[in-house]
Amino acid sequence: MTQLHDLRLRLLVQQESERIADTQPTDLDLSVVQARCLCWLALLAEAHEDQAGDAERRGDTEQAMGWFADSMRLRDVIGVVSSIEIPLPGTVQEDVDGEDASGPLAA
Repeated sequence: MTQLHDLRLRLLVQQESERIADTQPTDLDLSVVQARCLCWLALLAEAHEDQAGDAERRGDTEQAMGWFADSMRLRDVIGVVSSIEIPLPGTVQEDVDGEDASGPLAA
């Protein structure tokens, strides 16, 4: 069952990567990639929490704890991904020396 979920996740990531590449073939906007990743991670965490609830209702405590642990790991990943600072398009300004005057903004 775990292999099926791993394959499903890989397929979703691959499909989303292809969509991003197709919509922005020459100018990849990292803030868009980050936002899409956060959306997918939130959906996956919610699905894992639902699976944990279902397993708990069935009385399968071990499976419920596994799903819940996975959802917590996904929440941790959401925290890491959301903390990555990516410069937003149009916010980078150059000072007189030609160096970046504004630091990256958290997306």
